[in-house]
Amino acid sequence: MIRWAPSFSKVMNTKWLLVIMLFLSVIPGNPQSTRDKEKLQRTKQKLEEEIRLTTELLEKTQKNKQASLNNLQILVKQIKSREALINAINRELENVQVTIIADSIQIGRMSAQLHNLRNEYARMIYYAYRTMNGHSKLMFIFSARDFNQAYQRLKYYQQYASYRRTQAEKIESTQKAINAHRRDLEGIRVEKLNLVQSKQSEKQKLDREKTEKSIAVKELSSKEKKLLSTLRTKQQAAEQLEKAIEKLIAEDIKASEEQQRKKETRNNNVKELSSSFSANRGRLPWPCDRGFISGSFGEHAHPVLEHVKVKNNGIDIMTDNGSPVKSVFGGKVSRVMTFAGLNNVVIIRHGDYLTVYSNLEEVSVHNGQEVTVKQTIGKVHSNSGDQKSELHFELWHGKEIQNPEDWLAGR
Repeated sequence: MIRWAPSFSKVMNTKWLLVIMLFLSVIPGNPQSTRDKEKLQRTKQKLEEEIRLTTELLEKTQKNKQASLNNLQILVKQIKSREALINAINRELENVQVTIIADSIQIGRMSAQLHNLRNEYARMIYYAYRTMNGHSKLMFIFSARDFNQAYQRLKYYQQYASYRRTQAEKIESTQKAINAHRRDLEGIRVEKLNLVQSKQSEKQKLDREKTEKSIAVKELSSKEKKLLSTLRTKQQAAEQLEKAIEKLIAEDIKASEEQQRKKETRNNNVKELSSSFSANRGRLPWPCDRGFISGSFGEHAHPVLEHVKVKNNGIDIMTDNGSPVKSVFGGKVSRVMTFAGLNNVVIIRHGDYLTVYSNLEEVSVHNGQEVTVKQTIGKVHSNSGDQKSELHFELWHGKEIQNPEDWLAGR
């Protein structure tokens, strides 16, 4: 009697079956695994681009041998990006390790299946050798009671021969599949080795950057008076800008009320523009093509001075020297002003919303001008002393200051 190859559930015990099911979602070729890997790659590319930018900026600022707050800000950002990159590599290593386990289990399963197929095939050959030589086969067929039984016996031999061929093909295809998995596994192990080396390299760079940061903080701490003076100047400029914006808002509210009494059309246009702007929350383009947030929204501890708080009504974006500054949405230029410590400032109205662009070297728009999304409105100011190019960006809704990070698209 022919014995068919045992099923997978008989070959593998329950423990291994559960493990395979657990890792099934990360086996190469699985759609979810592929999406996760692509997402991780995009994250790594973004972090690597941030590190390239901060490295370029550091090279420029380090031409000045004295430590500066600008240099420290870049180092802090680079350290954060480097730590995030190492975490991304760790996640990738975990995924690779899980894939190695899953592939190893699959190879083990297929090897067990191949072993059973070969044993079954060996028993078939032995049975054929013992009972199915040409003489006994003919005797078995011709000893049938009638033609129908002889035909059935002939069909039995044909089916048996077909089954043997099928078993041989299964053995060959299973062996090929095992070999392919082993090649894939070797490639994955090489990938793991490369990731480990990359992680070690990034950790070494991180250690150097942390050392540089400690030295910079120590050196800057000895310049407390100068830092306090710079901070006071910056805060005074920020207060002046805030008062100017509040005054502008009050004037616009008064003008709007007068217009509303005369005509409803303008009010409807304001509502439409406000609604359109609000609908793009979290999707607004950045005002600079390249850059990173060097100063976040709200109140924070000073990076060097102890017990000193710094208030920021917007965000600071450090970018390339002379980088173009662009409007984040369509609107109308309300004011072009100049402030000590903030250089040129452009305020653009978008219905009930205002966007404020400070520290511009050049301005290419004027009061009352209509602008479109991503239209260049000027260039960021570059400090010749420490090679600092930093845009200050604010976003207001009526009289309420907003966190611009909540409105800008992710990078």
